[in-house]
Amino acid sequence: MATTVDPVTLPPLKEEKQVSAVADFVSGNFGGMANVLVGQPLDTIKVRLQLDHGRFNGAWDCAVQTVKNEGVLALYKGMASPLVGIGAVNALLFAANSQFRQLLQDHPGQVLSIGQIGLAGAGAGIVNSILASPVELLKIKMQAQYGKPMGQERYFTGPVDCAKYLIQRDGWANGLGRGMYATILREIPAYFGFYTGFELVKRQLIKNQEHDATVTQLMISGAAGGIGYWIFSYPFDVVKSVVQNQTEAPKGLYVTKVMKQIYARDGINGLFRGMAPTILRSIPAAGATFTAYELSMRMFNHL
Repeated sequence: MATTVDPVTLPPLKEEKQVSAVADFVSGNFGGMANVLVGQPLDTIKVRLQLDHGRFNGAWDCAVQTVKNEGVLALYKGMASPLVGIGAVNALLFAANSQFRQLLQDHPGQVLSIGQIGLAGAGAGIVNSILASPVELLKIKMQAQYGKPMGQERYFTGPVDCAKYLIQRDGWANGLGRGMYATILREIPAYFGFYTGFELVKRQLIKNQEHDATVTQLMISGAAGGIGYWIFSYPFDVVKSVVQNQTEAPKGLYVTKVMKQIYARDGINGLFRGMAPTILRSIPAAGATFTAYELSMRMFNHL
């Protein structure tokens, strides 16, 4: 005799709260600054490994050589640009993501599917590229400088000096705008993975509780989002770093061409060089980003 099994029902997800543009902007800034403060040293190692041609024997060797030859503060090279800029970048990102989510809702407060969450994230990534590309360009230029000037093409004293030089030499499009195409191609899958990873884990962690996610749950969910970001996009980030650091401006639809050049020189490992410290960095950095953003938004909701 056949038996029937009652379906398992989960408690309904809470409706999404409508957020103001001001709250999104301020909270996004807090999230971006938290990301930089937590993750800058490992980001410097990541960039140097992506641009490396035999100088370093892995992430640990890169860290040791950097500290030995340039001091601990060298791990924070290029921090001024992202500390200010990535605050604005994240403000734009989270505001754009909120707008895309609202466009996908049939009614205010509707809980979106994971696929819709990812679609909104991908759309926000495109918008985010407008600021992310020049901010990261300046950061990479500073991080790529080793020690003190020794016959290099140009040694920059800071991001403002770097920006002025690039604009004077190459103009806006090929100066500060260099790498925009690669940035867009990175950001679309990256923020699909970023927001879906966060939302999937967060929903799983809070499905049996009535209150909002705790700080620990936000950190764990944010870490999952950070890992998702890089798993979905890392080769594009390598291409972007290479293009933004080279002297000559790229031409045409260059991403595939640069990927082939990296593969021909270093094999498949070349497209994933520096991924280990990047994933390691993303765990606390993305966790801090989402936690700072969410806690700031809660503060605004209680005002």
